[in-house]
Amino acid sequence: MNGVIAIVAIVGLLLVAGAAIGLCQRRAFSARWLGVAAALVLLNDLLLTRAYGLIPSLLPDSDWNWEGKLLALIATLAIAAHPAFGWRRVGLTLRQQPGSLRAAIAVAILYCAFFLALAVAFPSDPVSPEAIAFQLTMPGFEEESFYRGTLLFALAQAFTARIRFLGVDWSWGALLSCALFGMAHAFGYSDGTFSFDPIIMALTAVPSLLAVWLVLRTRSLLLPVILHNFGNAIGWLL
Repeated sequence: MNGVIAIVAIVGLLLVAGAAIGLCQRRAFSARWLGVAAALVLLNDLLLTRAYGLIPSLLPDSDWNWEGKLLALIATLAIAAHPAFGWRRVGLTLRQQPGSLRAAIAVAILYCAFFLALAVAFPSDPVSPEAIAFQLTMPGFEEESFYRGTLLFALAQAFTARIRFLGVDWSWGALLSCALFGMAHAFGYSDGTFSFDPIIMALTAVPSLLAVWLVLRTRSLLLPVILHNFGNAIGWLL
């Protein structure tokens, strides 16, 4: 029940913030697409948690959420295949935008340096091969496909105004997708109270901004997926 309350609160914040932005930019706002984005967040959380524990685990001895990640990834890929989205339009392509590679590599190096610094500053204890295998695969594939793929696309359709900055066209949707990614890690509910960790929010939302920039610049999720898994695993590989 705590998980349900937390995700409802996050979606509520999205709708309130989105509606407020929409009121200020009515001609560049689609309430329908904001509703689609909210529904995507709810569905993603439902599948990640295996319907909040109602779907039995096929790997009861595992400490890692393989099933939830796979369910959420399959749903994201299926939604991306819908004509309203499209795999290429959400970034599910290996093809990179012509002329984007040089700038993308520079940002990728910055992303790696951020997580290398964290790994050196906060060394991790040895972990199992399963943990390494999970971190090298599932977080990047599932989270990037969702947050920087279908969710980013839906929010970009909800807020169509753009501002050119650092070589890409930013929208409120791009910023909201980063905020939602950070909230998914930093926001929670238990024992009748909400909790929020600003440090975790920063450590997730800031790399999320770099990943969004890469998607907007390259029109592909390839680099964000690779970098995400690198960031998750590097602390345990050193």
